[in-house]
Amino acid sequence: MEENMGKNLSSGAEKTEKLARGGKSAQPKQAKKTAAKGSKHTTKRAQPRTQKAEQAAAKERVEEAKARVKKQEARRLKRAQLKEKKLEKRAALKQKKLEKRARAMERRAQLKEKKLEKRARRRERRAELKAQRIARREMLAHESKAEKQKRIAREKRQKHALRAQKRSAQEKAHLAKMQARREAQERRAQERRHKREQRTQRKQHARGFGGWLAAVISLGTAALVLSTVVTAGAIRMREMDKELASGYRASLYELASLSEELDDNLSKLRVSSGVEEQRKLVTDALVDAELMEGALERLPVEEGTGASINAFVNRTGEYCRTLLARLATGKGLTTTQKNTIVYLHGVNEQLSSALNDAATHASSGQLRAFLAGKEGELSARFREMAEGTLTAPQDTVDAPFTGEGNVGENKLAALKEVSLTRAEELVKQYLSAYHVREVRQKGETVSRSVAAYNFTAIDENGGEWYVQITKNGGKLLFLDGYQPCSQQNFDLEACDKIAQDFLNSLGIQDMVPVWKTERGATADLTYVFEQDGVRVYADMVRLRVCEERGKVVGMDAVQHLLNHGARTLSPTLTKAEAKARLDGALQVEASHLALIPAGGEEVLCYEFLCGMNGEEFVVYLDAKTGEEVQVYRVRESARGSYLS
Repeated sequence: MEENMGKNLSSGAEKTEKLARGGKSAQPKQAKKTAAKGSKHTTKRAQPRTQKAEQAAAKERVEEAKARVKKQEARRLKRAQLKEKKLEKRAALKQKKLEKRARAMERRAQLKEKKLEKRARRRERRAELKAQRIARREMLAHESKAEKQKRIAREKRQKHALRAQKRSAQEKAHLAKMQARREAQERRAQERRHKREQRTQRKQHARGFGGWLAAVISLGTAALVLSTVVTAGAIRMREMDKELASGYRASLYELASLSEELDDNLSKLRVSSGVEEQRKLVTDALVDAELMEGALERLPVEEGTGASINAFVNRTGEYCRTLLARLATGKGLTTTQKNTIVYLHGVNEQLSSALNDAATHASSGQLRAFLAGKEGELSARFREMAEGTLTAPQDTVDAPFTGEGNVGENKLAALKEVSLTRAEELVKQYLSAYHVREVRQKGETVSRSVAAYNFTAIDENGGEWYVQITKNGGKLLFLDGYQPCSQQNFDLEACDKIAQDFLNSLGIQDMVPVWKTERGATADLTYVFEQDGVRVYADMVRLRVCEERGKVVGMDAVQHLLNHGARTLSPTLTKAEAKARLDGALQVEASHLALIPAGGEEVLCYEFLCGMNGEEFVVYLDAKTGEEVQVYRVRESARGSYLS
């Protein structure tokens, strides 16, 4: 290794010395070759270039440079465009992701909101159910035995009605299904007959024994299929008729039961005086009427008969709604409304009796005939029911504002109570003109507003009188005689004089007659207190005078004793201003100022007796506002004049 290194160093040194001495050229062999090549090339271009050629070459070089620059610019522009597209695509993807994320967040927010709303509704429903349970527990805790029985009966009726509705819907669905099945069977049978007819027509060209035999076989097959279909249909129809009959009988039982319940509620409503009890009875009657309407719709009653009964049931329901609206304000029922209830009860009583008779005694044959629309005993009964519902209502009163009761402070409550012995003496005193020889005590009557001793008085002729004397003050409250009156020896004017003399003997002064009518040989007269020309209808006394003997045979002074007293009266409108508010078709025959009871209060009104087309009306307009307060129509009948 060392020998080789020594050799290399010596050879290098030798080359350096040669160069220093100026000997051979120190250029390497490659440089020499290049120089020799250059000298040869120079020799070939001995001719120098012209200036024009140089300019062309320069221009060519410039164009090439421009082309290169243009290509470079195009490449840079393309790269920039590609980069921009990538950036736009990336931004679009990013925006889509953001929008998707926003939509997802919005959906989550909506779902969360819906969940919160649903949860809130559940909480409200739970709170409502809890409140209902608490209210029901409180109601049950304070519920009397009678109220419990009514509630249970009402709940049973509601459940029964729901079951009946469900059963009716099932029956209708079953009928529709059976009808569709029969139609499908008939359609398939018709298609088969049509195909057989087509095959027969195609084979008519070969009428030999074989064709005849095929026709016989086809006909037999068709008859067999048709008989099978008819038999199956008849069986199903019998089953369906049996189910229908059962459902209709159940509806008839339900209708009879509901009519009985309605009869009970209306009957109690006739004698009820408490607003709360009246409200309960009217509510029950309304429920019964609505359920009766549904049960009646499920019966195959002919159109005219069903319409009449349904119209009565609808009228009853609508009137119950009207009464509920009045009772909701805390006001009791008026005499006119009580008379309407009496009418409804009378009609429904006949309807209930007929329904029970039909439901109890109708045989299967009568029911089948009724379902088939044939004339029979059951259809005749339903026609009688329909005719009974057409009875005219008796929503009438014998005089304006009768039976309104106490409208303010109870004047009797402030009077001193009298003993039974003193009350017996007062009977003889009040009936001194009747020559009473015996007085019998018949117990006491205690109502919400008045308490009275009851007596039976016997006059010198053996005539019997029922008398009531108030405990407070010892006033004659009620008088009723049982003597017949058949001859008219005294006219209305004479009876009016007899009645006013009787009132004066009792110390009842300043009374004016507002209503006079006759019932056979008995005059009915109504008097009210008059103060400064104003008729005070709450201070009313009603009297009956026998036209044969010329004696007072009946008296009702309840309203007068409860309400009588002085009032402060000041109308705002004049009579002419109030008259201008009347309908232009009415012709005023007489007018007065009147203080009338309305809704438990007294309202100062102008009373106008009017005529129109042969009819008479009594109209009351508020003396302060001119608004219409009450309208009566005067009617005539065999029992005398009355108001409706």
